[in-house]
Amino acid sequence: MGTDRPLAGRISVWLQERVREAGANGLVVGMSGGVDSSVAAALAKMACGNNVLGMIMPCHSDPRSAEDALAVARHLGIRTHVADLTAAYDALVSKVPHSDGIELSNVRPRLRMTALYCAAQAMNYLVCGTSNKTETLIGYFTKWGDGACDVQPLADLYKFQVYELARELGIPDEIINKAPTADLWEGQTDEGEIGMTYAEMDAVLQAIEKGDLSGCKPESVERVRKMIADSEHKRRPAPVFQP
Repeated sequence: MGTDRPLAGRISVWLQERVREAGANGLVVGMSGGVDSSVAAALAKMACGNNVLGMIMPCHSDPRSAEDALAVARHLGIRTHVADLTAAYDALVSKVPHSDGIELSNVRPRLRMTALYCAAQAMNYLVCGTSNKTETLIGYFTKWGDGACDVQPLADLYKFQVYELARELGIPDEIINKAPTADLWEGQTDEGEIGMTYAEMDAVLQAIEKGDLSGCKPESVERVRKMIADSEHKRRPAPVFQP
């Protein structure tokens, strides 16, 4: 695959190859109305044409998220299926122990991934991930939730690169300019929850990767390193006992 080809084209060809190798018919993408899932959906459309399904799965969510996801799907020409998981979520959490903490926030992406794999298996599709490199490195994803998928077209692209790709792919400005959010509670934003801007995280992560931290605030480097270390278990396979 030649590196002189535009990035979107290289990724779409890579996706085509992964689908073909798996003997699959297409791709299913969970669409949240955010920039990452919109870019992933656009790349899936480039790779598989009409053999793409955009799953929109509200679950105690801001109604605008589903509206934005539907608007992006229409813009891209992607067929969609809306599965409101609110009742399923309520039924599940009423039956299991919990403390009304972060574990409840993690139920939603895990429930969504269950729905994605159900649809994917029914159609012989692969589940297309939507995580970027920034979030993957700091562990800002749910283990066995949005971190679970069959192919990861964005996981080696920093957030700023996803934004660049979004503009190249013609993702609507209102999607690119909206504050990134996992839609976990009213008013929640990614940067607010993490406590750093994506621009700062990208700068520190790139500096760590290059081995030159001279332009970074020591406290920012320490914080990012801690997030990387604390989330290492999310990126590794489950340990296996060997007798």
